Amino acid sequence: MLLDDLKSRLSNSVNSTIKNPGKYSLASILVVIYGNEPIVVMTEKPKHMKFHAGEISFPGGKLDSNDSDLLETALRETSEEIGLSISKEQVIGQLEPVITLNSGFLILPFISIVDKIPALSANAEVEKIFHIPLESFLKTEARDPDPSHNLIQEMYTFEYENQIVWGASARILKQIQDCLKS
Repeated sequence: MLLDDLKSRLSNSVNSTIKNPGKYSLASILVVIYGNEPIVVMTEKPKHMKFHAGEISFPGGKLDSNDSDLLETALRETSEEIGLSISKEQVIGQLEPVITLNSGFLILPFISIVDKIPALSANAEVEKIFHIPLESFLKTEARDPDPSHNLIQEMYTFEYENQIVWGASARILKQIQDCLKS
């Protein structure tokens, strides 16, 4: 799997707004893929967080009143959480929105594929930063065995270093996997 192939398969137009989110709060994340291997950047949330404590996720967060749109939210949160500055021009596309089961968020995922990234540094919202080989990671996909997780949408899990990625993050990874299969 080469970065150029990923770019061609995951590139699409960016629409950084969601109209009528219903009962959900708006949020966005940034999927950052880099390197020759390629590598995807994910984070572990601290165990003391109000939402998604201890979960493996992508950098991102909820729409702030100062953000002009959800893309700005994803870029701002990525910079704050892991110290990575990505420009709007480096965002090559987006995926379908996903919802969270417990916290009531509608998340719009954006994708950036870059050749390399600088050293990253976690802020207080991040316990750990993961640099995960994408191809082998996507091969760990399984159906989420917990039936209570399947109330909203189909649920999947992925595994990295004996940690389970599930929920909205896993549904985002499943979308990437599906794009790469087509």
